[in-house]
Amino acid sequence: MLADPRQSRVVLLNLARGSTAGVAERFPVRCGGSLTLLPVCHEILGAKSIAVGEYLTDLLPVEVAASIEHLKSDALSPWRDPGFSAHFAEADVGIIFLGGGFLEEEVLIAALEGAKRGYEMRLLSDLAFARRETDRQFVADRLAHHGIVTTTIRQALFEWAVVLDDPAMTHRIRQLLP
Repeated sequence: MLADPRQSRVVLLNLARGSTAGVAERFPVRCGGSLTLLPVCHEILGAKSIAVGEYLTDLLPVEVAASIEHLKSDALSPWRDPGFSAHFAEADVGIIFLGGGFLEEEVLIAALEGAKRGYEMRLLSDLAFARRETDRQFVADRLAHHGIVTTTIRQALFEWAVVLDDPAMTHRIRQLLP
């Protein structure tokens, strides 16, 4: 099923998780190309991005940081925060595109909890990093077992443009994708 951007949210957990061993710097460097697409999600397609947990705006390009709303929930259990859940209910959100760090910890648990609560969850593989890369495939397999598909922000942008059924917008999105 194609996702409607008006009923979708991008949720990024712990973008600045841990400052030891260069972890905080790793996310923006590794995901830089995909991160630059977040303003497009919001400005052109209306799909908002939310950061939850550890988040430092100085680690991101200014235009990317400006396109992300920060919710001060605990990234390990954001679903227990009534404000987090209410945010989706008020906006009639049904599909959550999830990324952040660490994939095999907070991202995994949040994805499974979201699916349990009835949301259609999608893992943004290009915006999720693992503490141990060797665990990445195990996490993707486990999520797939629960109906959580893996995608990228590029694929989501194109999907959202197609759903809006605006040929000019679809053409514009194609031109913006690297």
